[in-house]
Amino acid sequence: MSLLLQALVGGLLLGGIYALIAIGMTLIMGVMRIINLAHGALMVMGMYISYALFKHFGLNVYLGIFVAVPALFFVGYILQRFIIRRVTEIETVLPETQVLLTLAIGLAIIELLRTIFTSNYQTVEIPGVSDNAFYFAGISMSYAMVIGFAGALILIAGLHFFLTGTDLGRSIRATAQDSEAARYMGVNTRHVTCITFGLGSALAAAGGILLLPAYYLYPAVGNAFTLKAFIITILGGMGSTVGAITGGVLLGIVESLAATYWSMGYQDLVGLVIFLLVLVFLPGGLQTLFKRK
Repeated sequence: MSLLLQALVGGLLLGGIYALIAIGMTLIMGVMRIINLAHGALMVMGMYISYALFKHFGLNVYLGIFVAVPALFFVGYILQRFIIRRVTEIETVLPETQVLLTLAIGLAIIELLRTIFTSNYQTVEIPGVSDNAFYFAGISMSYAMVIGFAGALILIAGLHFFLTGTDLGRSIRATAQDSEAARYMGVNTRHVTCITFGLGSALAAAGGILLLPAYYLYPAVGNAFTLKAFIITILGGMGSTVGAITGGVLLGIVESLAATYWSMGYQDLVGLVIFLLVLVFLPGGLQTLFKRK
């Protein structure tokens, strides 16, 4: 029983960070209706900014969020404003051109990071955090994962307030629901898409940095997180932030259970199987279960 609780708690902590990363992709898909295959690469760019500040200036990686997140917001905004928009606003031979463009951007970012930082695996050791844990009711919890989970909750709560309590947030939600109607109501949807892409990139970077003290870093590590974010987005339903939280926690718990009771090597496989089942039986995501009720 204690082993099961340990796996559930570990999955919950990991799932909270997954959810933060995935919410960025969910926002972009909900507003722009494209799959951002550069999501993981943008996340890794934020991680490397925080890592560089830690390595060369001794700045705590958690404090690096206050530099990396605004930087990635700016990068995301510029990418949408001057590159991605040129494809999304014209008719192309293949509708998939928009997705292929984000793939190309992601590959370019990865190679740029590889040139600057090499392909070597890097880790960030924070004394008393990375290598430490505490026990509650017989369950071991890593300080790094608990801090990451708490940080993810704070950022998700802040995003919820932004989307529901500000005019810009309401404009983003209106654009996601019906961009044409929002345009007729006076919303500058072109500006909203830029803000959304920047916000999605910033959230991905924040999630990656929160995970950094408990994980490893190399230029292509974001590829796995692009896939996880996409799985979570489909699980929760495109454009649903609540669904992304549910999907992130579910994926984290399933992976933790698979690693505990099966093998570490199969935890990603279990997530992909669930993803396939959802696509076949619940193409609208888990939120369709609640709508049916």
